[in-house]
Amino acid sequence: MAIPSDRDVNGIDVGALSAYVEAVAADPTRADRNPVVIAHWVGGTRAEVTSALGGPPVYMGGDDDPSAMGMLLRTLAACDVELVANRAALLGIVIDDLTVEARGYFNVQRYLGLDADHGPGYQRVSYTVRLKARNATPEQLAQLHEACAQGSPVGDTLERSVPVSFEFEAG
Repeated sequence: MAIPSDRDVNGIDVGALSAYVEAVAADPTRADRNPVVIAHWVGGTRAEVTSALGGPPVYMGGDDDPSAMGMLLRTLAACDVELVANRAALLGIVIDDLTVEARGYFNVQRYLGLDADHGPGYQRVSYTVRLKARNATPEQLAQLHEACAQGSPVGDTLERSVPVSFEFEAG
């Protein structure tokens, strides 16, 4: 079902999103992203994380802020909310309610300098998308399910091995 490109669906400008999709189809480099974030120690185990793109800082760690590992799950859930909202808008599906619940397991023995069978990262992660949409047809829901199954950028990153380079500079 094609929807008018001048509509706002779920707070998303479908015309602008459709134009962006067409621009990326014509020039895939328009989809390239190279984010840079900087975490600055502010005391104890707390960090202030800022983006080179701007926006407010995010505080992580310490006693009152989410941990970095908790933020990874939050990032997965938020990324899938964005994926579902965008794809639903393109399909003309009006969202009544959308939640993503992410869960994970990890053990921090190695992080603490102890011998362990596994590294300190997540050993398993799962998540569930729950959607209520009053006007969605079974075909639209099938298309939306397929889009989610293909993975969000964060989900895709977690599913595969991504090379990570590390440098340590001390002065």
